[in-house]
Amino acid sequence: MAIKSYNPTTPSRRNMSVVDNGELTKVAPFKGLLKGKKSSGGRNNQGRITTRFRGAGNKRCYRMVDFNRNKEGVAAKVVSIEYDPNRTANIALISYVDGEKAYILAPVGLKVGDVVMNGPKAELKPGNWLKLKDIPVGIEICCIEMQPGAGAKLVRSAGQVATLRGKEELYAQVKLPSGEVRMLHVNCRAMIGQIGNLDLMNTKLGKAGKKRYKGFRPHVRGVAQNPVDHPMGGGEGRESGGGHPVSPWGKLAKGKRTRNPKKGSKKFIVERRKK
Repeated sequence: MAIKSYNPTTPSRRNMSVVDNGELTKVAPFKGLLKGKKSSGGRNNQGRITTRFRGAGNKRCYRMVDFNRNKEGVAAKVVSIEYDPNRTANIALISYVDGEKAYILAPVGLKVGDVVMNGPKAELKPGNWLKLKDIPVGIEICCIEMQPGAGAKLVRSAGQVATLRGKEELYAQVKLPSGEVRMLHVNCRAMIGQIGNLDLMNTKLGKAGKKRYKGFRPHVRGVAQNPVDHPMGGGEGRESGGGHPVSPWGKLAKGKRTRNPKKGSKKFIVERRKK
């Protein structure tokens, strides 16, 4: 997909660019796989703000993407490639031979009319879903499970791709987009290929209002607040106190590793993303 720019009729249009969705199928989303999505505004079930600077935004329906793909050995035809407002990647509507339909993430190279399959008999082509033990070393993969049968959790954003580096008995080594090398059970499943919509990273929003459409409110700097509201607030002029950057609750905000060193999954990390 290409990048589409606009004539500079306004200051925001001058800097705005979007992904040209001309390659997407111009159809309405499949109603059988839609459900309502309520905006939380960053509040939990008690009404308290747990994530700051969230709220409003355009209404949207959630497309129920199948991250498990349990129908093994049944061929499915790609009916359409569609836009999904809930994620950066595009999605593909597939129809199984028995008539069941499902949404999956669309990898690079997947087109309308292609046939995809799940299970050990599937070919090594984009969109197919296999266990790591059935995938040769060196193949690019995405939509990876962390536990067998739990559904894809890793490498799901637009343009993301991981590499299968090696296999040892019950575990396979996968290099993730962050640079981390992690051991995963060989029965974990993954999709062949790279997540599509690569050009999204090269687009420009152009105006602050477009960020508001996505449900993000303005992020207020700590040094611009009052001392009662933030540890870095207050001072005469642009004085920031001279302290280290911290959160509103005094926790160091930059440079410190936040992963729990006693976490049980630490033994599965071969290389950290930050060495």
